[in-house]
Amino acid sequence: MARLTIAIWLYNHIAMHDLDAQFSALADPHRRAILSHLARSEATVAELQRPLGISQPAVSRHLKLLEEAGLVERSRAAQTRPRRLKPEGFVAARTWLDGLRDLWSDSFDRLDTFLADPTTETSND
Repeated sequence: MARLTIAIWLYNHIAMHDLDAQFSALADPHRRAILSHLARSEATVAELQRPLGISQPAVSRHLKLLEEAGLVERSRAAQTRPRRLKPEGFVAARTWLDGLRDLWSDSFDRLDTFLADPTTETSND
């Protein structure tokens, strides 16, 4: 039983670390703009830099954080290394958000039931 508890804790710790990295990466408006651009097509650092109006080293730092969060990946085209969106990198965040949505939906369903008939007893799960 202790091994199972440790395994669950380790899985949750790793999953939360991934979520922290992803949400931290998404917190910056420049990084969200980069992701929006990459959602349309892959791009080089120079192509990403132009519309953002920040230096190429700054774009590279933003891309590094996005890569570490698993949201962006490099490809190789001749001499360039364009970046592209990594859709599977968003699965952990989406799964976590879906779980919250389900939790809130269930809570609101119970509230609707209670408000429809306040004499109904509810059980605490």
